[in-house]
Amino acid sequence: MLVTKKAPDFTAAAVLGDNQIKSDFNLYKNLGKNGAVVFFYPMDFTFVCPSEIIAFDKRYDDFKERGIEVIAVSTDNQFSHFAWKETPVNKGGIGNVRFPIVADTNHAISRGFDVLIEEVGVALRGSFLLDKDGTIRHAVVNDLPLGRNIDEMIRMVDTMLFTNEHGEVCPAGWHKGDAAMKPSTAGVAEYLSKHEGEL
Repeated sequence: MLVTKKAPDFTAAAVLGDNQIKSDFNLYKNLGKNGAVVFFYPMDFTFVCPSEIIAFDKRYDDFKERGIEVIAVSTDNQFSHFAWKETPVNKGGIGNVRFPIVADTNHAISRGFDVLIEEVGVALRGSFLLDKDGTIRHAVVNDLPLGRNIDEMIRMVDTMLFTNEHGEVCPAGWHKGDAAMKPSTAGVAEYLSKHEGEL
């Protein structure tokens, strides 16, 4: 269980957003101003994975506006990542997505985040929200056939940023702009009396 703990640091090869291949991409040196989303996917040139990666890229500006970097990781090597980016979407590629894709060829990163399927050497669909100091605040892991929801990760980013700034807590289904609650019995009672019908 990694939530509340510091994310395992790593340095590995990666293909950057500008397609430069970097041999020593470091997690903690590439956190955004307010943190990062680190997400794992099983393999390049597969089926569910490109839909998720392209969906992250389409929401990339939303993450960056919030001071959050997006970092993808799989157990494929950096040359496979590069080739996948160079392949057009209509031919099974992902195109020039704008965030780094890390090569976890020795499986140490996937193992450190506890998403590695050892017997096949690929990562589950793990998504981790890191605060600006690297603390993991939110994590969800999907089995291989189950694609993730990028909008939900945006919602969790908003929740983290709100609670960091205001010291309040966010109830079920909270979205940016909604009322939050004071972290006390009275605060919860007040919120529920006003919003019970919305839950």
